[in-house]
Amino acid sequence: MTDGLYARSKGAGPRTIVLLHGFGGSNMDWNDIQPDLARDGLALAYDLPGHGRSLHHPAAGSAAGTAKAILADLDGRGLGKAHVAGFSMGGAVAALMAMRAPDRVASLTLIAPGGFGPEISGRRLSAIADAPDADALRAGLNDMGAPGFEMPTKNVAVAAAMRSLPGQAAKLAEIAAKISADDRQGEIPRDALAALEMPVTVLWGTEDPVLPYSQSRGLPAQFALVRVPGAGHMLLEEARRTVTQAIRQTVRRAGQC
Repeated sequence: MTDGLYARSKGAGPRTIVLLHGFGGSNMDWNDIQPDLARDGLALAYDLPGHGRSLHHPAAGSAAGTAKAILADLDGRGLGKAHVAGFSMGGAVAALMAMRAPDRVASLTLIAPGGFGPEISGRRLSAIADAPDADALRAGLNDMGAPGFEMPTKNVAVAAAMRSLPGQAAKLAEIAAKISADDRQGEIPRDALAALEMPVTVLWGTEDPVLPYSQSRGLPAQFALVRVPGAGHMLLEEARRTVTQAIRQTVRRAGQC
């Protein structure tokens, strides 16, 4: 697609699980998680606007615009309520989807989500956006994890292939400048989060160098917090089983409400 929104689909059934990656990622960041969740229903892993096959979507760099675009895409697919899981920037988008259309979001799993505090490591986002080659990209991805974290080679290859798309590197630099100017990000009001009535789980690594663990403090009382000791920001790789289990448990909680 040139200006559309792309989602990779796996599984089938009445239950829909939406998967949203973070800055600089793609639907393939969920490669080791989506097939497992697809056993429970239809799992849709999106390329967010400005990334991968959604590179030229006009909502690139706008979390609110992205939330609106995904809800519209779900409408276009004839899908009703969905369970939404979002990582980092995708976590902010997921929360905004729930705030915009609470009747459309059955549950939320927010993985080191953006928008929960003012601090963000713009330097680390820029290192991903500006990486001139695969080695620099690997170093930038490693720097987002806990000390000693090594991004698997297959994941680096996927990220490098996405960055090779014409215009992708420039678009990432544009988005990074927009969402992390002066190491500050836009914040989602806590009172708006507290108004959400669907089951919400938040996962956070205690050693997150991109979005500090301190941003998990003061969450609404009804939110379930999963603390991941010793983990950094890259929880889809650093704590894959914990993430998968949390999504599945949050989906089940929604069924019990």
